[in-house]
Amino acid sequence: MNLRTVFSTFQRDLLAGTVVFLVALPLCLGIANASGVEPFAGLVSGIVGGLIVAVLSGSRLSVSGPAAGLVVIVVDGIAQLGSFSAFLLAVLLSGVIQFGFGMLKAGRFAAYVPSAVIKGMLAAIGVLLIVKQFPLALGLSGQSEPSGAHATTAMAGAITTPFGSISLAACVIALLSLAILVGWETRALRRFALVRLVPAPLAVVLLGIGATLLLGLLAPALAPPAEHRVALPPLESFAALRVALEWVDFGPHFTQLVNPDVWRVAITLAIVASLETLLSLEAVEQIDPQRRVAPPDRELKAQGIGNLIAGAIGGLPITSVIVRSSANLHAGAQSRLSAIIHGVLLLVSVFALTSVINLIPLACLAAILIFTGLKLAKPSLFVAVAKQGFAPFAPFIVTLVGVLATDLLAGIVLGILCSVLLALYANLRSPIVLAQHGDHYLLSFRKDVSFLGKVPLKHYLQQIPDGATLIVDATRADFVDHDVRELLDTFVADAPRRGIAVEVRHQVQAQARAARGWSMRRAATE
Repeated sequence: MNLRTVFSTFQRDLLAGTVVFLVALPLCLGIANASGVEPFAGLVSGIVGGLIVAVLSGSRLSVSGPAAGLVVIVVDGIAQLGSFSAFLLAVLLSGVIQFGFGMLKAGRFAAYVPSAVIKGMLAAIGVLLIVKQFPLALGLSGQSEPSGAHATTAMAGAITTPFGSISLAACVIALLSLAILVGWETRALRRFALVRLVPAPLAVVLLGIGATLLLGLLAPALAPPAEHRVALPPLESFAALRVALEWVDFGPHFTQLVNPDVWRVAITLAIVASLETLLSLEAVEQIDPQRRVAPPDRELKAQGIGNLIAGAIGGLPITSVIVRSSANLHAGAQSRLSAIIHGVLLLVSVFALTSVINLIPLACLAAILIFTGLKLAKPSLFVAVAKQGFAPFAPFIVTLVGVLATDLLAGIVLGILCSVLLALYANLRSPIVLAQHGDHYLLSFRKDVSFLGKVPLKHYLQQIPDGATLIVDATRADFVDHDVRELLDTFVADAPRRGIAVEVRHQVQAQARAARGWSMRRAATE
């Protein structure tokens, strides 16, 4: 590779990394806000995903960071464990478990999870995102009747409802943000070069910053207040960064290792994050024109180390994210250097862009996550799965309802159990068929016959009259249970007494006939 090629590759990776940074920055902040933690937690995860996971990953295009699909686990995990520090221990342990998955070469087992279960899980996450972000999009405040010196100002920009005060500015900003996100994907707007160059989340953030500045100048009463905007403390050095992370309580509480709830959350995180990562890798491989394959087990190890570090320094759990990965691919990324550049830019933004970031209204970030939820749980998905039939639709709905009613891990388990039961029912249903032509009967084993086939076999054999001819065709069954064979042998032994002629065709005979036929065809050709 000559110097010119190296420079061209670096140039394209630099551009792609910048684009991914512009996509990732609002997502990191929005996911942290949706999780109910400090904005730093989201940025820390994005930085770890870019600087650690990208270096260790075997994928050239995958970009890792905090994922919207894990928001539900984060919120429930923090509530269940009682503190963010205890949750960080679960994140750290989930990284250890993920690394163990990679060492055990468990990446291939993700392919065995039914697609209907995965779609149901993602749809449930979408519903939960919409429900949880809707109050932020409305700028909903817990105070239904503002009082004090700021009552007049608050009333000028808010509507009082039984649920609290709704901010007019937040509603308008959220609606405009959703309009931008929807319009950015339409063919009409995609014809403009500016739309193709500027990522939709960045356009939404720019809208929010512009609205904050404009309303602050022209109508301060309507401008989003500080509590409705991102609150990132200003940093001037790495020492200031360390001070800003004091809310982590100097790392997770290792005394919680004996808490079974910590391990339950860690296992849930490890399984769901691994599934989401492997799904993202598969999706990136499908849209990559060069079809570059990433080793799944190496990716699990990289994600495990990333989550271990994120948990140790106060970050949210990490996965490979399809939104950032696809943006990376479409921006022309050539290697994992683009993901590393995106991580470096996120780190720089913590020091250089704090004042700008703090102008972003939370309604903008809520709109981005609501739009993500709508894409995950779009009505067309329900229609498409329903058209596939009852077999995929049932586990899809069971997973969806299970996640909404309990939690992600329980919902996934319920969906897999539903799929297994349906598969067993399909395999056990009518494994034996009886056909009649005059006094001749054909008893066919259409598939493998377990001990459950003993009941229908006994019923069919009772229908064979004396003096009949019975052909038992078991050539299509690789396995016939001992009880079934014993019942059939008893009938064959008793057949001469009843004048019944029995011919049993099993797989060995079929293979022998096929071999003889192949030999004869070969001799004829020679």
